[in-house]
Amino acid sequence: MVPALPTEAQAAAALADRVKASGSSFYWAMRLLPRARRAAMFAIYAFCREVDDIADGDDDVETKRAGLAAWRVEIDAVFEGEPSRPLACALVDPVRRYQLRREDFIAVIDGMAMDVGAAIVAPTLAALDLYCDRVASAVGRLSVRVFGIASPVADRAADHLGRALQLTNILRDVAEDAGLGRVYLPRELLERHGVFDPDPKTITRHPGLPAVCRDVAVVALLHYAEADAAMALCPRREMRPARVMQAVYHNLLDRMLVADWQRFDQRVTAPKAVKLWFVVRYGLL
Repeated sequence: MVPALPTEAQAAAALADRVKASGSSFYWAMRLLPRARRAAMFAIYAFCREVDDIADGDDDVETKRAGLAAWRVEIDAVFEGEPSRPLACALVDPVRRYQLRREDFIAVIDGMAMDVGAAIVAPTLAALDLYCDRVASAVGRLSVRVFGIASPVADRAADHLGRALQLTNILRDVAEDAGLGRVYLPRELLERHGVFDPDPKTITRHPGLPAVCRDVAVVALLHYAEADAAMALCPRREMRPARVMQAVYHNLLDRMLVADWQRFDQRVTAPKAVKLWFVVRYGLL
């Protein structure tokens, strides 16, 4: 017997619990949205976590690729209104209601596929930009439509903010990624500071690495500035969740700049009180 799919209310509650349990500032930022839009964002978040877990899981490469390929088929089914997975079912209404684009979902899967197989080590600036576009900016392009802003300027805000957030994540997770055999810092900047043929096992001890991180931080700050300029041209109320995410991650980057990447064994974080302050601040706009 095929198990019954959960009701819409059950699915929404399960997705909300999953996002909240992650401890992410994303949950509190999305609480600023009306119920239907919030549920749509939780479904998108859960989809992103699902494909990310496939890429980062312990299965062999072929199993991971098959898992991502199955999600490509499932996304097609979502757009045809005939999904088979509970999570995919939760995406059907948001896709129709907010006119989400198939290519943005596929871009997210393509980004996760870049992490399958040989570990990413010192990509070119162009390859890193493509990776950031797929795993972060594509999510932003889905998000702004759910927020209620389907326009080129909203897409521009999503493109820049996604890159800024992802570069901030990369700078925060240098040691953790190195432990997984990955180095997302761009080859051109590594070579500029004398880090040639970077070895993930020893890269955090290289004296030139803090300078590399500072250069990446400059790129991230430029994207934050471009995102801010684009968001200023968007309806203020609809952009509140994006403003919260921008503020939280910009604050995190500021803290890393102060720490100056002198201790890669100490992961910089933003206190929960700071995150909640930004939710309150932008929630009153």
